[in-house]
Amino acid sequence: MVPVMTRPTTLGELRLAGWESVPVAEELRRNAVAMIRSGEPMFPTVLGYEDTVIPQLENALLAGHDVIFLGERGQAKTRLIRSLTGLLDEWMPIVAGSEINDDPYGPVSRYARDLVAEMGDDTELGWVHRDDRYGEKLATPDTSIADLIGEVDPIRVAEGRYLSDELTIHYGLVPRTNRGLFCINELPDLSERIQVGLLNVLEERDVQIRGHRIRLPLDVVMFASANPEDYTNRGRIITPLKDRFGSQIRTHYPLDPDVEMDIVDQEATIPVVDGLDVVVPDFMSRVVVAITHEARRSPHLNQRSGVSVRVSIANQEALAASAVRRAVRSGEAVAVPRVSDLDALAASMAGKVEIDSIDDDRDGEILDRIVRAALLGVFREVVPGELHRGVVEAFEEHDGVSVGVSVGEAIGSGAYAEVAAGIPALATAVTVLLGDEPGGGDPPPALVASAVELVLEGLHLSKRLNKETTGRGSRYRIRA
Repeated sequence: MVPVMTRPTTLGELRLAGWESVPVAEELRRNAVAMIRSGEPMFPTVLGYEDTVIPQLENALLAGHDVIFLGERGQAKTRLIRSLTGLLDEWMPIVAGSEINDDPYGPVSRYARDLVAEMGDDTELGWVHRDDRYGEKLATPDTSIADLIGEVDPIRVAEGRYLSDELTIHYGLVPRTNRGLFCINELPDLSERIQVGLLNVLEERDVQIRGHRIRLPLDVVMFASANPEDYTNRGRIITPLKDRFGSQIRTHYPLDPDVEMDIVDQEATIPVVDGLDVVVPDFMSRVVVAITHEARRSPHLNQRSGVSVRVSIANQEALAASAVRRAVRSGEAVAVPRVSDLDALAASMAGKVEIDSIDDDRDGEILDRIVRAALLGVFREVVPGELHRGVVEAFEEHDGVSVGVSVGEAIGSGAYAEVAAGIPALATAVTVLLGDEPGGGDPPPALVASAVELVLEGLHLSKRLNKETTGRGSRYRIRA
């Protein structure tokens, strides 16, 4: 990149520097090809699309297409679009003072044309960073043509200009993103009358404002996002507009739980508290993700609206927060989420899933059933089956545990460690479960407590142990 101080400041200097003007679509194509050749990931923060969505998007960019992303909420549609600014050149010259990023070699606004005609090679330049070449609008029913395209500015008319003068126009969001990328989120929410106003932008690449006899050829690559449910519930994309998008790409939720765990690890904000070490073990993160995947399969949830990845992220944060609250109250130095902390997920899930039930009283029961199914699946995955019987037999044979093992928020981590030490089979299961956890030597009691609860709850859900819940705790006992 040319240093800031040596960038051309006038049109003449720009010509001498040999700068070439290319359409935005060509600029995207050129930089995408360079990135593909280098093997550098084009969207490093978007996970799970490497073999599905991203190849389709790369094809669309190479073809120079406008793109519409179709998918349920929480599928990184907007993040993908915003990431595309990384494929633009870092800096772009414009005619200084232009509202619509006029190309110094081919100005399109009346202001810039007049200025270049008057000043010639002495025309002053401005430089725009690629992050400022992106425009975005969330479509709402009250969005107007003036918002997107433009409108006559009454203040400029009051200053003495004629209505027929192009300089009376206040440009909307799309013209102001000239020579850049523009995104309309939730496109079906845009009224059909306003969608018609975008037809010229996508095909003829110009705009018309209030009958002014002007042609404003824009250089904009358009993107849009839409939820499939919106086609019937809130609106639709009119056929002529949909036809003008070169590519339609279907997004999806993470297909592999491990990928969703990576997303949660990347996006979740774990509480930071002075003097407290917060550790979320791998098996508890796996439970969080399994709950989301189980919810996506549940016939009791509205699958048309989707179960967003945000459910996993919010649940991870709520689970960690519950562990922090318990550790702070008990004065422990390490906070580790346990199975008993999963009760905190009712609040984080409530607003993110739509339950198809005519009886509101069943909402909690449905979510609880999803959590139990996820827990059982993770238990069977991470605790080898041959270890289950040893723990159950210890409950049957050992007098110290025949009366049961208590768990809950009020029980300190040290008590769990003592229980594990007194039941060799349970200690073995805990060791296997914590085998991949960081650190050497004996694991912290808080980690042991988390593992003990998962093993005992898994055996209960497998119908190998009974569970009695009273107040703030539970007791696991041998089945009678």
